[in-house]
Amino acid sequence: MRGSTRHHSGRIAALAWPLLVGQLAVIANGVIDTAMTSRFSSTDLAALAVGASIYVSSFVGLSGVLQAVSPIVGQLYGAKRYERIGFEIRQSAWLALFLCLIGFALLLYPEPLLKLAHAEPPLSDKVRSYLRILALALPATLGFRIYASVNTALARPKAIMLIQVGGLLLKFPLNALFIFGGFGIDGMGGPGCAVATAIVAWAALLAGFMLMRRDAFYKSFKVFGGGFEAPQWPAQRALLRLGVPMGLSYLIEVTAYTFMALFIARIGTVAVAGHQVTANFGTVLYMLPLSIANATGTLVAQSIGAGRLEEARRIGRDGILLAAASSVTVGVLVWLFRAAIIRAYTPDAAVMAAAMPLFLFIAFYQLFDSVQVTTAFVLRAYKVAVVPTILYAVALWGVGLVGGYLMGLDPLHLAPAAVRGAAGFWLGNSASLGLVAVALLWYLRRVQKRALLDAHLQGKLSG
Repeated sequence: MRGSTRHHSGRIAALAWPLLVGQLAVIANGVIDTAMTSRFSSTDLAALAVGASIYVSSFVGLSGVLQAVSPIVGQLYGAKRYERIGFEIRQSAWLALFLCLIGFALLLYPEPLLKLAHAEPPLSDKVRSYLRILALALPATLGFRIYASVNTALARPKAIMLIQVGGLLLKFPLNALFIFGGFGIDGMGGPGCAVATAIVAWAALLAGFMLMRRDAFYKSFKVFGGGFEAPQWPAQRALLRLGVPMGLSYLIEVTAYTFMALFIARIGTVAVAGHQVTANFGTVLYMLPLSIANATGTLVAQSIGAGRLEEARRIGRDGILLAAASSVTVGVLVWLFRAAIIRAYTPDAAVMAAAMPLFLFIAFYQLFDSVQVTTAFVLRAYKVAVVPTILYAVALWGVGLVGGYLMGLDPLHLAPAAVRGAAGFWLGNSASLGLVAVALLWYLRRVQKRALLDAHLQGKLSG
């Protein structure tokens, strides 16, 4: 058993490390945005916090729908149905075009969300500019999400990593140019980050397209089939059946943080800036369990496609254990070095003071977060997404966001002083992650038992 665990953990780690490097490169874009904008003005930093929250909510929900292609392609690859893979990729491209229309509406008309934030006119104007520019990046970011999801499903993450690292190297000088100005270009502050992001997004999509077009590995999949291929409803329905609940689960998870930022903005600019520093670093930490979850889900989906359901169960278990063990170490390190981490983000003493108590929560909830995301990806490998989405809604919105609102803003005047303000929102979020982690683990056991029973009854079990 130990040898088997080491073997599966080694396979997960070999697939996870390029995913981790690539995801850290993507998240480093946000870190750079936060660190550079904080040196322009606190108003621009607050605008970035609100604008990025709205954009990320829109993008993550839409891209989550497209990530349905990953377990579908993973199972097809495990079953060696190669030509069908190209068909699924082409159909997902049609879906991406439709999703862009929804994204444009959300980014170009953000008024309802801005009203929730009670943002002052100068802040609202900067948020609008930021979002309008990012609307130009949306088609490219969704297109690259298809490329990344397919390559992850095929256990080829290094190509994704190279493109993402290249995008990071391009982002820094572009940020400097458009935030602070130079070469005849006026400094734009926070909206300058959006200009840099749009340029990098289109460069990444072009690089992914060229690699998929020219790399011999993809020839057996016939991605670029001859002639025009219209969207086909059976394929679109299969993508949507899995993708919509996946997208909703991502949306629920991200909006739990988005609405935290919008509600905390009511407290003041310093409070929301301190929250932005904390949330940004929490996102950086999330990349480690997310990479393990991605790798685990890929290997589980391939094993399911090949009919090796017992192996799939063991891989899922070992992936969850690996994510949990790594998260405990990370949490301890964050707590020990929290002051230095915050200082690296901002020189503003008031923002540092606002962020310091919030780091207790991101150190504490690492275990819950790692378990829930890895378990969710294993469930998606089984093409199970509806019940996990319901669990996310109940826990993250019902417990986390509502509980955080009642403690943080204290509308009923019942919350202790220690949990009023931003701390109340972070406490509610941490409790909700613990709840959803336990619920997903319980449900995964049911799904795995049912899958094994069905396979035995149908005589399809192998390996």
